[in-house]
Amino acid sequence: MDGRRNHQRSVSAWRPRVPGVVEVFHAHYTEYAYPMHVHDAWTLLIVDDGAVRYDLDRHEHGTPHDTVSLLPPHVPHNGSPATPDGFRKRVLYLDASRLGDELIGPAVDAPDLRDPLLRRRVGQLHTALALPGDELEAESRLTFLGERLRSHLVPRHEAGVERRDPGLARRLRELLDERVVEGIGLAEAAALVPAHPAHLVRAFSGAYGIAPHQYLMSRRVDRARRLLLAGQTPADVAGATGFYDQAHLTRHFKRLVGVTPGRYRGSGAR
Repeated sequence: MDGRRNHQRSVSAWRPRVPGVVEVFHAHYTEYAYPMHVHDAWTLLIVDDGAVRYDLDRHEHGTPHDTVSLLPPHVPHNGSPATPDGFRKRVLYLDASRLGDELIGPAVDAPDLRDPLLRRRVGQLHTALALPGDELEAESRLTFLGERLRSHLVPRHEAGVERRDPGLARRLRELLDERVVEGIGLAEAAALVPAHPAHLVRAFSGAYGIAPHQYLMSRRVDRARRLLLAGQTPADVAGATGFYDQAHLTRHFKRLVGVTPGRYRGSGAR
């Protein structure tokens, strides 16, 4: 060992099929420093290891692991490691459909948010975005995330307690039942009902004790069970019941049934 540190740069980036998310970006840097630059999208940043220091609007900020940082579009900023071992970060770039330009000023004034629930929700959204086929879950999580971010930036606009709305919940359930295989996005469902997306998810969850994406996956798994017992292969069943692929079917099937589709199919052999 000669004592020289190994400079690491590891990145992963993709664009999910979720309206409002321009890009998902995961990175691990040891000594790399970003120069001053701008984005045309909102930058939602969490740091899993280490810390980042950055300048925004000529003021210095930092991102310890319990902080969510929200950097507004069109405002120059930089970034560099604040610890000797660098940092590992996860970033979402969001367009103006999720956070409007009226929030740029408040975000410049207070970009670093100390909120454990917000931090946990950002992590949950990253998990959902990494799983193809779970776009309805990601949309729902992103909607609530946007609400909480806005409540930090403009607290006087916080919504009051929403009333139960069983009629609205029933209409969404009917839509989900009609589209078990093809699925439906949250924005489209909210336009058809109509209702604000966040209120729609809350009404459904309050009425049935389950989130819309969980209900949809339950219906798909039920269909998959019948087809598997009829002798179809897991690969064919995945396509016939609306799952992204066989791995997507297996993940949700095992979570709800306790065994893989292959073992379930084999258990019915006589």
